[in-house]
Amino acid sequence: MQIEAFSELFPLLTAANPETLEWLLSVAVEHEYPANRAVLMEDAWGNAVYFVVSGWVKVRRLSGSGEDVVTLAVLGRGDFFGEMAILDESPRSTDVIALSAVKLISISAQRFIQTLFKDPQLHHRMLQLMVRRLRQTNLRFQLRHQPPAVKLANTLVALGENYGQDSQQGVEIFNIPFKDLADVTDIGVEETAKIMEKLDSKGWIKIDAASHTVCLVNLKQLTHLAGKV
Repeated sequence: MQIEAFSELFPLLTAANPETLEWLLSVAVEHEYPANRAVLMEDAWGNAVYFVVSGWVKVRRLSGSGEDVVTLAVLGRGDFFGEMAILDESPRSTDVIALSAVKLISISAQRFIQTLFKDPQLHHRMLQLMVRRLRQTNLRFQLRHQPPAVKLANTLVALGENYGQDSQQGVEIFNIPFKDLADVTDIGVEETAKIMEKLDSKGWIKIDAASHTVCLVNLKQLTHLAGKV
C-alpha cells in the first residue's frame, strides 16, 4: 500500500507526517480472514492496534459462560480497534469477529506507542476520534427512550456516514445480521426485522441478500426519521 492511500483510507492517519506513515507501513502486518472467523480473541487484547482495510467486523461482549453474547459495535473500512487495550491493562471480556471477508493490518502495541510519542499530531488525532466514539456512546444513551424506528434509523445513518460506499442507487453498507443490528441499536431482534422490512417496502432501503448489502436509497428520509435534521 502506498503512503498516500494509507493516509486517505484511515481518518486516524490524516494528520500524521510522512515519516510517521512510512514507519507505520514498514512495521505493519497484513491479515485476511473469512466471514465468521475470530479476528481477535479476548486474551489477545493489548497486543496490537488493528486497521480495517476492507470488510466488516463486530466487537462482542462475552459472559463468563460464553452463552450471553452481545454485539457492542460494528466497524467497517477505515476504522481501527485495539487502541484502548494498549493503555488499559485490565482483563478483556470481548472479542472481534469478521462479519464478512475482511482485510486488516496490525501494528504492535510497542511500536504504535512509540509512534504516538514521536508524532504529537497523530496522538492528538487519536484522542479526537476516541472522543467522537464517546459522543456516539452518549448519543445511544440519550436515545434509549426513543421509538425503536428512530433508534434503528440512527444506527443505519451512522453506518452509512462512517463506512458506506456510494452507488448509483444510494449508499451501500453490509447486510448486518438482525441480531447484531438489534444489539448495537439496543432494540429487539423482532423489532429490527419488522422495521427493516417496512423501510424496504417504503423504498427507503433496499436489502439485497444475494450480495450481502443494504442500500440506503433515501438517506434524506432516514436522516429525518433519525431526528438529525
